[in-house]
Amino acid sequence: MTDAQDTASDTALRTTGGAPSDDDVPARGLPIPLLEPREGIPPVVATEDALAEVIAAFAAGRGPVAVDAERASGYRYGQRAYLVQLRREGAGTALIDPVGCPDLSGLGEALAGTEWILHAATQDLPCLRDIGMVPTRLFDTELAGRLAGFPRVGLGAMVESVLGYALEKGHSAVDWSTRPLPEPWLRYAALDVELLVDLRDELEKELDRQGKLEWALQEFDAIASAPPAPPRKDPWRRTSGMHKVRRRRQMAVVRELWTARDKVAQRRDVSPGKVLSDAAIVEAALGLPPNVGALSALPGFGQRIGRRQLEQWQAAVDRAKALPDAELPQPGQPVAGPPPPRAWADKDPAAAARLSAARAAVSALAEELNLPQENLITPDTVRRVCWEPPSPATPETVAAALTGHGARPWQVELVTPLLVTALAAQA
Repeated sequence: MTDAQDTASDTALRTTGGAPSDDDVPARGLPIPLLEPREGIPPVVATEDALAEVIAAFAAGRGPVAVDAERASGYRYGQRAYLVQLRREGAGTALIDPVGCPDLSGLGEALAGTEWILHAATQDLPCLRDIGMVPTRLFDTELAGRLAGFPRVGLGAMVESVLGYALEKGHSAVDWSTRPLPEPWLRYAALDVELLVDLRDELEKELDRQGKLEWALQEFDAIASAPPAPPRKDPWRRTSGMHKVRRRRQMAVVRELWTARDKVAQRRDVSPGKVLSDAAIVEAALGLPPNVGALSALPGFGQRIGRRQLEQWQAAVDRAKALPDAELPQPGQPVAGPPPPRAWADKDPAAAARLSAARAAVSALAEELNLPQENLITPDTVRRVCWEPPSPATPETVAAALTGHGARPWQVELVTPLLVTALAAQA
């Protein structure tokens, strides 16, 4: 055991919980490596009987519950959870396999009304919702860090700067669909929830000290009450390199290849990028190959792709080439709301002046409050109010407009005076 390991094993946090005291952090300011969960690595829960025991233990636990989920992005199709980690005082840490236990609604019900602590909650909530876990109250430690003005808000950076501990982050991008999961990965997963309760408590104190706690609570309530995001319209338009594709016939090739690839990826349960790269799709769209031979000569369609697959991709290209003009996709997506700001000066100089004044005012206030501009008010909300301002632009009408676009009460209170002034700006 190294000196650092020995130091970490002796700390009170390892055995009793709670944020590290000043005595725990070395005088030179170096973080203490956290190498093992305080009760060791728990067994993976993969049966209904074992899950029932976890549900009972966590229902009887005390205080908030730390929650995390691991996905297999880049390896598997979709964003399903392949491991769920929880920790609660009185219950310890649990590692649950959603493949063996695909329905965790019983656990979600047992934790109803309990505050859930997540880091970057919006990333994990969709996959948790899919397995029946939906919080009614939450505390997002990443968002709390943003509101408190921390320059780095990743979990490792937050634990280090707030608690003085270093988390090992070497397994964040592994294939969590692997079975059985290797012990080092399970250790990493358990440590991800080891300090979330301690981090939450310290961040709450800091937000309260800065007078921002009520702001954070409103933000957390908004996340917890938000409905699931609707399916994205025309997802094929987000193909990497799409900016190179300018002709409608070429766009149709991207659409056909993207759709064909998605069906194959879903059927094989692999990441679409492992079936065919975005770069290859764009190359085929730009080249419009007349046959399989020409397609195989394009980058991304080389020796690793068999004849049968090449014929499948060429068939998608041929379908796009055979479409009548009326069925070709239109360039760009239909935009709901204002045009891109770069076009405002030509389309509506007065609106451009309003936007410029509003941006400057929001930027100055965000800097004064030591938080990111987008957390003070979303850029989209500012654009929409400046493009179609209420008439007359009074504090009451501007506040109503902000609320209508989803701004929280604390944001409305702070931003309304700025926008009332900015909406009076002249071109």
